[in-house]
Amino acid sequence: MSDHLLADLILLLHAGFTAFVVLGLVLILFGGAMYWRWVRNRWFRLVHLAAILMVVAQAWLGIVCPLTTLENFLRHRAGQSGYELGFIADRVQPLIFFDAPGWVFSLAYTVFGFLVLASFWLVRPRWRPVPPAH
Repeated sequence: MSDHLLADLILLLHAGFTAFVVLGLVLILFGGAMYWRWVRNRWFRLVHLAAILMVVAQAWLGIVCPLTTLENFLRHRAGQSGYELGFIADRVQPLIFFDAPGWVFSLAYTVFGFLVLASFWLVRPRWRPVPPAH
């Protein structure tokens, strides 16, 4: 598999991770209002919380996302400069990368993290398994 294709796959993985974090919160809040049981699943909620906490920690510690680092490495190995885009990258990258000072991202991730934490109060997870129906 070429480095260019691997870089595009990493970009899609990164976009999927971003979508999971952002859309996950939207689905939790909407699903809570609609009484969807699955949005209260403890494993889904804990993985969702861990995902945003990892992003917040990276932002506050000044760590570049490992997916971004890997994608850039692969693009350079493929003879591309970082973010000299192919078809997939050209369509997906603008959705997840923005040009702003680092503190803006740290603040946005932190606020979003607090919203995810608040969702634990607004739409409480089910900590005990639901007994099977007879």
